[in-house]
Amino acid sequence: MLGPMSESENTREENPPKDERIKFLLIASDRPEARLAAFFTGRRAKRSNARVTILHVMEPPEFGHWATVAETMRAEAEEKAEALLNEFAAEVKAQSGEEPELIMREGETADELRKLIEEDESVAILFLGASAGQKGPGPLVSALAQKPAYLGGRPIPVTVVPGAMTREELRRLSG
Repeated sequence: MLGPMSESENTREENPPKDERIKFLLIASDRPEARLAAFFTGRRAKRSNARVTILHVMEPPEFGHWATVAETMRAEAEEKAEALLNEFAAEVKAQSGEEPELIMREGETADELRKLIEEDESVAILFLGASAGQKGPGPLVSALAQKPAYLGGRPIPVTVVPGAMTREELRRLSG
C-alpha cells in the first residue's frame, strides 16, 4: 500500500524537469537545400545531445482593403506552412530520434529569426541550407555573410549546409 505523496513528489509531477540542453535552430523553407539542412541538423542533434527547433516564417499578405482575399491567402499559407513544418519534423525525428519544437511566425524572416534568438537563450547554433545554384546561396545566407551582426544582440554560430552535398557526404560528416 502506498502512502500519501510527499510535497517534493507532488511538485515533481506538476512541474516536470526543464530540459536544459542546447537547441539547434533550423529554418524551414520549401527549398531542397533546406531539406538537406534538416537531415544534417537532426543527425548533429543526436550526436550532440541537443534539441531542435524548426522555424518557418510566413510573409504577411499585402492586400490592404481586400481583407477577405488576405484572410484566404493567410489561411492557405498557414496550411502550407504546417505541412512543411511537419515534413521537416519527420526528417529531424528520423535522424535524431526526438520530436523537434515547431514554431510558425508571420513577418520578415530576418526579423523573426533575430527575435527568436533573443527570446530563447537555449538556441545555440543556427543551421541553414545554402543553394548550389548560380544565383548564390540564398538571401539569408548572403545577408549573414555580409553582416555578421545580422542576428542581433546575441550572436550565435551558424552552420551552413551546402546544397551541393549528398546525404552520404553529410552522413559521414555527422558521425
